[in-house]
Amino acid sequence: MTGIRIEMDGLGQAELAADALYGVNTLRAVQNFPLSGRPIASAPHFIWALALVKQAAAQANLELGAISSDRADAIVTACRDIGQGLYDEHFVVDMLEGSGGTSTNMNVNEVIANIVASKRGEGLGTYAFVHPNDHVNLGQSTNDVIPTAMKLAIYRALADAEAGLEELARAFLKKAQEYEGLLRLGRTCLQDAQPMTLGQAFGGYAAVTQRHREQLAILRQQFLHLPIGGTAIGTGFGSSPGYRDAVVRHIGALTGEAFTSIANPFDGMQNMDTCARLSAELRNAANSSWKIANDLIVLSSGPAGGLQEITLAAVQQGSSIMPGKVNPVIPMAVCQVAFAITGNDAAIAMACQQGLLEINHYELLVCDRLLDSITLLARSADMFAGRCINGLVANETTSLDHLMASSALATALVPSLGYAAVSNIVRTSLAQGRSFVEVAVEQGVLKESDIVSILAKAAGGTARLTSLTCFPEKGPGISGFQLKVTSDA
Repeated sequence: MTGIRIEMDGLGQAELAADALYGVNTLRAVQNFPLSGRPIASAPHFIWALALVKQAAAQANLELGAISSDRADAIVTACRDIGQGLYDEHFVVDMLEGSGGTSTNMNVNEVIANIVASKRGEGLGTYAFVHPNDHVNLGQSTNDVIPTAMKLAIYRALADAEAGLEELARAFLKKAQEYEGLLRLGRTCLQDAQPMTLGQAFGGYAAVTQRHREQLAILRQQFLHLPIGGTAIGTGFGSSPGYRDAVVRHIGALTGEAFTSIANPFDGMQNMDTCARLSAELRNAANSSWKIANDLIVLSSGPAGGLQEITLAAVQQGSSIMPGKVNPVIPMAVCQVAFAITGNDAAIAMACQQGLLEINHYELLVCDRLLDSITLLARSADMFAGRCINGLVANETTSLDHLMASSALATALVPSLGYAAVSNIVRTSLAQGRSFVEVAVEQGVLKESDIVSILAKAAGGTARLTSLTCFPEKGPGISGFQLKVTSDA
């Protein structure tokens, strides 16, 4: 800091750092809202979007003759520099500022005006050529600038979330194909259920992840409709005739995207149901990953005292006191992200329903939490795929032992023997500490050829059992049965 400069507003005199590109309106906000510690510059998509709105507005006002070409050019140049991140340190208003977005809008207006003044060799705070309100904010209101910039920022950020989920779905699908013939014990309520393959499980993971990606793509299109040009309440009062269409057209030209004016500008100023709907889907996507992560934590538990049907990549030491311990840290991080996104969704839902009359003045909270959720989802999907799923290895022998030691084949006998008779066999096997298959074969109700057929059917035709040997005494594994399984693929 190279000293101070003095600026005045309706509240009196204020002292700013001599080299600060913001002005007194921004300073008041910094003093009033020392809340999250995250300035608006911490949301780069949002800063880019705010600069883009100001650039498009200047171009629209020039087209309509509302501003001179030299002023418009100066504003456009400053906005381009801001969009490239050259002045981030001057966007200092807290993301949770309580002015309904006015402080954020003025922070941007003041920085643009001061960039212009600096380039012209004029003193900072000298606004004779380009004024924050009269020129940078011409034809605009906080109430249409902020929701428009939010939509632009969210639309841009969602591309990363879609890409992350796409990559995660591909990783699951690759494992589904790799293990399409690996038989395992399916479980319900954490109890033995029926035979299936590990590939089938991962196919389910791929399907739900891809569905969430598709839903985000659909919801993303709703952010193409912008309220800019509605000025303070939706009437367009305060802007030049034709401004609304012109500014949206320039936004489209600058982004290469098919942005349009929202059909009803009053709706665009008042309602944030689109944001609430997106937040809910982000929560849904995170919760699906949470469920999958929990599955992997259970399946990889052990190595001696758990299921240990899969082994996760060892990415770091698991304990500062227990040598050799490796924990499922990536799945646990995925769960933690889901907790955070669920909390964000609760805050967004409350903020979206709290609009009063013509505007919703809690937009900055919604913007902050939505961008946080999008970023968390995108990064966790990339992490889950790259540092966990791609390196996951199945333990085939353990999976087969668990399957054959269980009563998973019992359901196949119900049509011929009846539920009660099969239940008796299950109870006998449990009482004697023997596998269901051993007891069923011993009682003559199940043949080795039947077992092969049942397991092949459970695998959905993706596995071929080439041999099965029943040992009179315990052989390899828990069950006393030895299976050789090969994939048709």
